Formats: sequence, structure tokens, C-alpha cells
Amino acid sequence: MTAPALQALGALGDPSRRAIFEHLTTREATVTDIADRLPITRSAVSQHLRVLKEAGLVTDHAEGRNRIYRIDPRGIGAMRAWLDTQWKDSLDAFRAFADRTASDGESPE
Repeated sequence: MTAPALQALGALGDPSRRAIFEHLTTREATVTDIADRLPITRSAVSQHLRVLKEAGLVTDHAEGRNRIYRIDPRGIGAMRAWLDTQWKDSLDAFRAFADRTASDGESPE
């Protein structure tokens, strides 16, 4: 697994970070916006956002005194590339198994 994909998937292992990530898939938000919608403190949201940012899943920019967070498509791309590889490898293995089974005259059950 590539380091970016591993870090991104690891960051999403926490239920609060997943909830924050899922919220950001629908809209950009400040720490306060996120904390108002989840049962965690602003401080906890900030810590979770820091982990998500280090994992390459979110990015932020300043708007006045606020930091606005949004999904970073590059982090999602790293996870997707890894998942696509896993899916392709699984399909290739199944195809090889089915071909061996068919050539042996066995039922694939």
C-alpha cells in the first residue's frame, strides 16, 4: 500500500474523523460549523482536522479570521488508486481460478 493511501485510510479509521470527512464532502466548513453539527468540541474538531490534513484528505484556506476546510481530491485519489489496484488484483485472481476450474472440469463451488 502506498504511504499516502495508508495514511488516508488510517485517518478515516476514527469515527469522529469519518463524520467530519463526510460532512466536508457536502460543503466547505469552519471548525465552528463542524462542531455545531457533531457532538464534539471545537478543540477536538481542530485536532481531527489536523490529522485529516496531514493525511492529505482535507485542505484549508483563510477567509478573514476563519479557516475554511474542504476535501482535498488528491488524498481521495490516492485511496482510490489503491482500491482500484486491489479490485483489479482480486478480479484477476478470480479469473485465474475460474479458468483453472473450467480447464479441470470442476464446478467453481
